[in-house]
Amino acid sequence: MKWSELSIHTTNEAIESISNILHEAGASGVVIEDSDDFSKEREDQFGEIWSLNADDFPKDGVILKAYLPVNSFLGETVEAIKLAVNNLVTFDINIGANVVTISEVNEEEWATAWKKYYHPVKISQRFTIVPTWETYNPVSSDELIIELDPGMAFGTGTHPTTVMSLQALEKTVKTGERVIDIGTGSGVLAIGAALLGAKEVHALDLDDIAVKAAGINVKLNKVQDRVTVAGGNLVDTIDEPGDVVVANILAEIIMSFTDDAYKVVKPGGHYITSGIISAKKNDVKEALEGSGFVIEDIMMMEDWVTIISKKPE
Repeated sequence: MKWSELSIHTTNEAIESISNILHEAGASGVVIEDSDDFSKEREDQFGEIWSLNADDFPKDGVILKAYLPVNSFLGETVEAIKLAVNNLVTFDINIGANVVTISEVNEEEWATAWKKYYHPVKISQRFTIVPTWETYNPVSSDELIIELDPGMAFGTGTHPTTVMSLQALEKTVKTGERVIDIGTGSGVLAIGAALLGAKEVHALDLDDIAVKAAGINVKLNKVQDRVTVAGGNLVDTIDEPGDVVVANILAEIIMSFTDDAYKVVKPGGHYITSGIISAKKNDVKEALEGSGFVIEDIMMMEDWVTIISKKPE
């Protein structure tokens, strides 16, 4: 079978939105090549080993590569993707150069080529993300391993928004607590909460593909006894508030339901919001405070922000 590689030259800000567009269009996987990943200086905080090739990165901005099967309606699919990307400007999202190119690849080449980008990564003091095909031995007794199969289309778990969300969960989740994960995607945050000792984790997503992928990853990490994955939105699926609620989604969506989120956080509980581009930080902060939350911590990584807020007791 032949596949078409659709390449979109865009911005860091647009990564999450365009990736979602590509998945909804039927992409079997997305590769993110970010110029900032090559040029930025890295602290060896957790013992990471960095070895990057300049040829794998654009000179500026971000290139997203998606893989679509070559068929009779490929042209219509590509045009629909272009239209959806162009429409992002109506949400005040900078799409940058927005240069789209297409090339053809063989199935065998695609099936293995993307794996060279993905290896075990220690992303926090306790969490290490490990691809399912890699053998990894923990370096400390309290290290928490999350196994993911990025071939299921929801990323590698190492995007700054995911990393900061997991770090925020480390700061807030206590043994025996109830956690709610809004927009679970791959399920990585729900899995992380369970590994941190949460007694019950309710993960939800509007995307049926995400619900299926999260369910598979939950079983892969053997936390299905504590994690429930369901389709639906916050209002329809939550019948009991959580000690910790986490939402790693777009800033615009976070701001649209801060009042609803306030209702599902227990008094004294925490609300972790991520997926926020730095330009939207103050807008999200004001929306959270307007609903009654108290800001406890603001974390930043590259051009992304994660906010930890608390509901007063």
